[in-house]
Amino acid sequence: MGMRLIWFILPFIAGCFGPSQLGTKENPVKLYFTPSVDGGVISQNSRVFIEFLERETNLYFKTGIPTNYISVVEAFGSKRADIGVMNSFGYILAHQKYGAYAGLKVIRHGEDNYKGQIIAHINSGINKIEDIEGKRFAFTDSSSTSGYLLALKAFKDKKITPRQAVFALKHDNVVTMIYQGQVDAGATFYSPPKEDGQIRDARHLVKTQFPDVEEKVKIIHITDPIPNDPFVFRKGLPIEIRNRFIEATKKFLETSEGKEVFENIYNVSGVTDATDKDYDTLRELIRTIEIDIKNLIK
Repeated sequence: MGMRLIWFILPFIAGCFGPSQLGTKENPVKLYFTPSVDGGVISQNSRVFIEFLERETNLYFKTGIPTNYISVVEAFGSKRADIGVMNSFGYILAHQKYGAYAGLKVIRHGEDNYKGQIIAHINSGINKIEDIEGKRFAFTDSSSTSGYLLALKAFKDKKITPRQAVFALKHDNVVTMIYQGQVDAGATFYSPPKEDGQIRDARHLVKTQFPDVEEKVKIIHITDPIPNDPFVFRKGLPIEIRNRFIEATKKFLETSEGKEVFENIYNVSGVTDATDKDYDTLRELIRTIEIDIKNLIK
């Protein structure tokens, strides 16, 4: 009788001391942000977002801001990330390798797509993309769409080979390296200027530090459009958690505070529903430049 009682109680004890349900304080939903801008800016602003999410969803959240783009992708494979705000190319990697899927994509300046740009120092002798042949060049990150993939496509189309190429990891780093003369040119994201002429492309990220950046760093090439960054969900994430997150995120971006937070982080003004199919055009672009994306994830 005693032995039967023990076998009856054991499963109950295991349940009490086993892994906590996702979304609890002990096991929060893990939300990762692609580090395309300064981590401090993301951390400070995302805190406001997390507080709103927790009030609206009755779930607990924890943020992660890795040092590079690929770390966000790999976090889906190890289940360190449940949800990620990613760049488009990084999403392609996460979907192919780990089955992560898009549920939302961001809106910037009223558009659900964006472009990349190639910029150069005014004293570099570079006036058009062909002039980059034999020059020093800075990409952003090996899984950045605007900061790597689109520039690579442009170089392949024009048969251009820089003399030296480096990865600066963030868009503002690329602009800074060009401004300071460490490289001649580089690749970053492009956004059209405001109606009053104020720039919104990557150069504006360093304008406080370098007020004359517009005079020293010029745009020489703007790429074709690509789909905007998605909110990505881990394969196997409970649908209820995904739905609560999506509903709360849309609600947050309807508030003035929410608009300010996402403007500060990613120049985002809203979100719209997304599916994996939205990124098929980007997959075709990847095929044309013959990148083996499996090699980008170790």
